[in-house]
Amino acid sequence: MAQAEPEAAPAAEEPLAEEGAGEEPEATLDSGDTAWMLTSTVLVLMMAIPGLALFYGGMVRKKGVLAVVMQCFAIVCLLTVVWFIVGYSLAFTDGGSLNAYVGGFSKMFLAGVGVDTLSGTIPETVFFTFQMTFFAITPALIVGAFADRMKFSAVCIFMVLWSLIVYAPVCHWVWGGGFLSEDGVLDFAGGTVVHINAGVAGLVTCIFLGKRIGYGTENMAPHNLVLSLIGASLLWVGWFGFNVGSALAASGGAGMVMVTTQIATAAAALAWMFMEWIIHKKPSVLGIISGAIAGLVAITPACGFVDGWGALWIGIASGLICFFMSTTVKKALGYDDSLDVWGIHGVGGIVGALLTGVFAVEAIGGTAGLLEGNPGQVLTQFWGIIATIVWCAIATFVILIVTNILVGVRVSEPVEIEGLDINLHGETVQ
Repeated sequence: MAQAEPEAAPAAEEPLAEEGAGEEPEATLDSGDTAWMLTSTVLVLMMAIPGLALFYGGMVRKKGVLAVVMQCFAIVCLLTVVWFIVGYSLAFTDGGSLNAYVGGFSKMFLAGVGVDTLSGTIPETVFFTFQMTFFAITPALIVGAFADRMKFSAVCIFMVLWSLIVYAPVCHWVWGGGFLSEDGVLDFAGGTVVHINAGVAGLVTCIFLGKRIGYGTENMAPHNLVLSLIGASLLWVGWFGFNVGSALAASGGAGMVMVTTQIATAAAALAWMFMEWIIHKKPSVLGIISGAIAGLVAITPACGFVDGWGALWIGIASGLICFFMSTTVKKALGYDDSLDVWGIHGVGGIVGALLTGVFAVEAIGGTAGLLEGNPGQVLTQFWGIIATIVWCAIATFVILIVTNILVGVRVSEPVEIEGLDINLHGETVQ
């Protein structure tokens, strides 16, 4: 993601620097960039609510749909406040001697940020809110891995701790001037920060909690795929804010990001659909929307560094690989990742991050990949993946242990059998 250190806009009465003084030009507000970033921020918020809420809500059983949408909605509310208090500061300020790993506390409660404060060519308040939507949707993605079996109180505690201990540091590593940025890891819009992070956390969480009662013996098919199709469609549209907005400008580069995002998504949806058609003899709605999300995930780290051909191959690869991970491999290993958070977001993020190192085009993103004679970029991408997986897996496991000690993480067997909707929220869908 293109970043610029936030700085205050010059006061109107300050004299202009003399020509030839050798000073950097003062940052100035660009109304076009600002308008696009305001729009992008709203699009990403739409991805979480209602997009992700509907996507997940339609895929669970009827007795748990309100619990899932409640979790998504509450997480956005809760983490908005956490981002304002300290999350933004930990992710995007200078951490001093610890800056390679985490930011500092200088912008807690948006200290020092006013209406005239800029981040590059846009108001810092807009940059703050845009990044807040990423901070909110990433933990919400994890919800799909433990659907139907986690206490709501545990969800709230876990998400606050995870966002500060896992998301904020990894965000700083990649976009805030941390060590992965210094090492040259490419992640335009969140392959490591968002998707590998959420996927790994989802896998650890579903294993920690154990399988749903009746998993493998009862029918746990989605209760309303129309809701899921609407949710997936909103996610696809909103993803243009997610990816194209990460250019932080209304520019030619942003236009290329739009192209690569669309191509990869369509290719992945078709790859999943045709593979399912060949193996299971029928192309399903669940399959094509799952493939589309896999493509969106995989192109996220690459979208600002590859061309249309690279996007096409990334989409095809992610559709095929995520299909096998979410069906064959999950069944073989027996873990209960309810809505395939690991199989789509974790694996899709890994595929996209690695293939960024293969298909990166220097003329587009400033860095050459394997096909342009720079095989080392693949190793650099692999390093970023490993660092993210290790930290996320260990930290998530510890956070789950702490949460379990505080409130217990799993609902009781009678509550799970009857359903979380009526027992945790006192409501049902008729």
